[in-house]
Amino acid sequence: MITEETVPKVLGDIARKNAALRAEAVATHFEGRETTFAEFDRHTNQVANGLIALRVVVQEHVAYVGKNSDLYFELFFGAAKARAILTPVNWRLAAREMAYIIEDCRARVLFVGPELIDVVRSFAGDLTGVREIVAMEGATPEWRDFTGWRDQQAATEPPRQATLSDIAIQLYTSGTTGYPKGAMLSNYNLLGMRERDPADRREWNRASRDDVWLVPMPVFHIGGSGVLVWAAYNGGKCVITREFDAVRILDDFVNHRVSKLFLVPAAMQFIVRQSRARTVDFSRLKYLMYGASPMPLALLRECIDVFKCGFVQMYGMTETTGTIVALGPED
Repeated sequence: MITEETVPKVLGDIARKNAALRAEAVATHFEGRETTFAEFDRHTNQVANGLIALRVVVQEHVAYVGKNSDLYFELFFGAAKARAILTPVNWRLAAREMAYIIEDCRARVLFVGPELIDVVRSFAGDLTGVREIVAMEGATPEWRDFTGWRDQQAATEPPRQATLSDIAIQLYTSGTTGYPKGAMLSNYNLLGMRERDPADRREWNRASRDDVWLVPMPVFHIGGSGVLVWAAYNGGKCVITREFDAVRILDDFVNHRVSKLFLVPAAMQFIVRQSRARTVDFSRLKYLMYGASPMPLALLRECIDVFKCGFVQMYGMTETTGTIVALGPED
């Protein structure tokens, strides 16, 4: 029996727990589409069963080339339930660089967002390991549609039981000293730190089911996919944006009363320089977490003046599953 005290050990456990305890609460909001926790659990079961039907074996890779979406979130957790490894590819790369990553991880199935259809077409015929390509938002003449494929699958629990040591996601580093390198993050990497949160008395490091998380950072980065895991672990609502847009983010604060998010300093600068930034109600935002690059002191002071919340500087790496050191608001 699942209770509030049940501790998720693998990604699939998060979906199951939220569905059992918060079935009708909203898990994700994306461009007007909302998905409940019960629907999310069911959809991720269907994705898992669909991958198994496509002959994706345990710890084989599937790849995703696309921008942020709620469907990516389903693919992420569904692949983990199937004991497959998801590799989200940086959509800002050149076509040959995308193809290199897809080949390097030996992806068997490739999922493609609508903005990248033509790019992937340019190299799809050269992919040696990919057996199936699925279009995320509407079928193409050659590729079937994700939701149509998903909804044809059984919604029952997949027959595979994930383990702590299963690799769940492989994120590629920048490759500044050569080709990009895939950092393999297991279920335990993703959830082990979360287990210690209840004993952590620092308020800024806590999260709850009442939180509304804004996810504007790209999912091919730990600051995107990692935040999705953190939010889901605590049963919070995720407002997912297709990509960072400083103007629309201000609307998200108004419409969704965002309480938590992670940004890079450059994104924070774009937001506070908007003419209406000082008129937006940020009162529900208690803490803003930032990192991935240096923060100029003048910009930090400007952001504190606009957002009027606590700021937490975070340092980490893809290889450490995100943050390992933080500078709290009092500092």
